Amino acid sequence: MITIDQFPGRAITIDGKDFLYFGGTSYLGLQTDTDFQKLFIKNIKKYGTSYSASRKSNIRISIFDKAESYLSNTVGSESCITMSSGYLAGQLVCDYFSKEDYKLYYAPNTHSALFRGKQEVYQSWQQLETDILNDQGGKQVIFLDSIDFNGNNYPDYKPLQKLQLENIILVIDDSHGIGITGENGGGSFSYLQSLQPKELIVTCSLGKGFGIQAGAIFGRQSIIENLKETQFFGGSSPATPAALATLIDAHSIFLRKKDLLHRNTALFLKNLANPLFFSASEGHPTFSFKNEQLATLLEENGILVTNFRYPTEVDDLMSRIVLSSSHEKEDILKLCKILNTLSIYNTK
Repeated sequence: MITIDQFPGRAITIDGKDFLYFGGTSYLGLQTDTDFQKLFIKNIKKYGTSYSASRKSNIRISIFDKAESYLSNTVGSESCITMSSGYLAGQLVCDYFSKEDYKLYYAPNTHSALFRGKQEVYQSWQQLETDILNDQGGKQVIFLDSIDFNGNNYPDYKPLQKLQLENIILVIDDSHGIGITGENGGGSFSYLQSLQPKELIVTCSLGKGFGIQAGAIFGRQSIIENLKETQFFGGSSPATPAALATLIDAHSIFLRKKDLLHRNTALFLKNLANPLFFSASEGHPTFSFKNEQLATLLEENGILVTNFRYPTEVDDLMSRIVLSSSHEKEDILKLCKILNTLSIYNTK
């Protein structure tokens, strides 16, 4: 474990030694972007540093409705609600469907934001498909992550295409897709809607793609209104208004950063000798690997990557290279050069 005293950007200095950092979830590099910070500071001066009143309060701030309309338009959904975090957004939807008349199925690698630790998470899509086809009772709900870091879901969602989705409610965590995948960073909602499920609900963190501390839920207006009427929503503190205002104001920055991210990803793939060594989703800037020794060798060469057990110390090791918009061309070329010279990398 490494402890630092500032936000980890493209580079980190530890005990006087400089490292390039290819980890984390700051895909667009917004947290350290000067223009983005100026917008955020301006909005803090207008809306304050936090806002803890219920969304049901008799005094309401208009930025919530404006931001939710902006997000709905970006994603392509009828409606949207925001929460203080992506985890809380997922827990609200999980709580809503945790009733006896719903039968819940959790696809492989589903994030814990969508469950309470009681449900079985399937180890294979094949077994999930078999069980859901044999199940004759209850309203079927499938939970899954858009980006599972193994390339199984986004962008084509091939496992879903084998199911009779007209009878199935889909709940998708798009935390690692929103802001960086889809048209204008709208994520997977529009594509998933084209598969015509019985109902589609997408949850996400807005911190990974859009760089703000907030979460969101997308779906039909009727289901969103039902979620708004829950005690879970009414009793929760909302997202910070200054963050939501910045979400709207930074639209042009998002588009510019998204384009840069995809160019960085293309540069990385172009210069890799053995891209099949990694598990990846097409067009996504994360590259997972299972060889723990690779992370050690990269660190010895001045490269730090994501490498820890998640979400608890007893879970599997999560190791991946993460590209961001903050990386410079020379950073990526250096990473590729080091990878290409490591013998361990040249065999999958």
